[in-house]
Parts: sequence; C-alpha cells; structure tokens
Amino acid sequence: MPQRRTTPMGQPGDADLRLLRIYRKVVECGGFSAAEVELGISRAAISMAMNDLETRLGLRLCQRGRSGFALTDEGSEVYESSLQLLAAVEGFRTRVNGLHARLKGELNIGITDNLVTMPEMHITHALSALKERGPDVRINIRMIPPSDIELAVLDGRLHTGVIPALKTLPGLDYRSLYEEASQLYCAAGHPLFEESDVHEGTLANHDAVVPAYAQTPEIKAVHEPLKASASATDREGIAFLILSGRYIGYLPTHYAERWVRDGRMRALNPRRWHYLTRYSAITRKGAPPNLVLESYLEELERLVGR
Repeated sequence: MPQRRTTPMGQPGDADLRLLRIYRKVVECGGFSAAEVELGISRAAISMAMNDLETRLGLRLCQRGRSGFALTDEGSEVYESSLQLLAAVEGFRTRVNGLHARLKGELNIGITDNLVTMPEMHITHALSALKERGPDVRINIRMIPPSDIELAVLDGRLHTGVIPALKTLPGLDYRSLYEEASQLYCAAGHPLFEESDVHEGTLANHDAVVPAYAQTPEIKAVHEPLKASASATDREGIAFLILSGRYIGYLPTHYAERWVRDGRMRALNPRRWHYLTRYSAITRKGAPPNLVLESYLEELERLVGR
C-alpha cells in the first residue's frame, strides 16, 4: 500500500497528466479489464500505471481483486480533482489553438504607389485571405516612397512593405512578388500619336517626362535617349504630363491600360521601348514573432507560388 505523503505534492508534469487520464478512464469504465479496449493498452500496463500514480500521490486510490473494482474515499476525491485539472488543461489547449483561428491585432503595410491595378493582385488577394482568417484584424496601409517603406520596416513602424527591387539592405528579408512591364507612351494630340514606328533619333526631338525617384541602372539606360524636360516624383505625375499631350514618358502597362482602352494614350513602338521592374515584399530580419504578419505572408507566398 502506498505510504501517505508528509510533504505537499509538486507541480504535475506531463507524465502525471498521462497517469491521471488513464485513471479517469479506468474509473469511468469501472475497472481495468473494461478500460483495456478504451485505452488500447494491456491490463498489465494499466495496473503498472495505477501503481505509479498511487506512489506519486502517496494514496491508495482503488481496491482491485477478486471482490471487484472499487474506489477508496481518497480515490473518489482524486478522481473529481482530476476531472477539474484535465478540463482546465484541455481548455487551455483549446483557447491557445483557437488563437490561430481567430487572429487579432494589426497589420501595418507600406505600398509603393499605383500597384492596385496589377492584374495578378497578389497583395489584394492576400489581404482578403487574411481578413477571412481573422475578421478582427485591423489593416493599416501607407502609400509612401520605397525608401520610406524600407526605413519604416527596419525601425518597426511597418510590419511589411512592397517595393521595387532596386537594391537589398542587410537588415531586410525579400520575397519576390512579380514583374511589372512598362512601355513608352504619348497621348492623343501629341505629334507621335499617329506614328507607327518611332526610332531613337525621333525621341530626342520631343519633350519627355522622366522619373525623379530611384531606378536601377538598366532602367536609367532605357531613359537615356529621351529629351528629359520634365520630371515627376511618382507615376501619377508622369501620367498627368503625358495626358497633357505635350510629353512622352514611361508608364506601367497595367496603369496606362485605362487610357489606352479609351483611345487617349498609346504605346510607342512597344517592342523596342519597354522595361521590367521587379517587386518584392520586405520584412525585418529578426523581428518579434507576429501571427498576423506570418498569416499574411503565408497567403502571399501561396498566391505567388500558383
């Protein structure tokens, strides 16, 4: 018979919880034999577990033998207490797992201007999927220049950002999103609007608007033949000047498509005058765990990988 404890029992561990679960099933089945099938272990293993539990508790929990199975008074109290303990453990597990299904918190994301018309819509669909997974998630979007996005991600003001892949910073992780095609455009009323074939020498005779924001050396080289007589800090500014009918300039094809469709703008010799810009999603290396951000990135990677 186990000796009664003279000192308080210590903190229950995983092994104790396993023994208590076996004990609960034995009590509910009314004995060792009936519990064999429910537990999927042998009667000898059950008997050993009961002996271990009684030794751990320093109490005799049940009578077993030819006269049958019966709980002692202490065994009944331990059974009732075990129900409370195991229910609390299960409740804790359920609530913690539930956090994964019920996302809460904020996603602060910085995006370069004029990406909403990208046909792939990876960002839009990923945000939609995030909101489906976490209806209570608050999404905050800031439309700011790429350099500001990089700084805000590095100092933690933004969780993630979407920027053109112009350079890499050691403190950031980069996930490739897509490539954006740009072509050279003019608007209705411009002298080149009706021209079917525009050569480099022709470009130098017409005013052009060029970007005042950072570009890769390859993209800068594409702009070299242009007569740069105006600049703009974003693509909307470039579109304004092209639509004036006085300038030519490069725009993303997805952004210019609305004006092309309406006959207000056309691409000049698109097989010759074009370039690609690669875009990446950025996050800070070593950032604290953030389930909302991780869920968003999972959805983004799933969409990009299709």
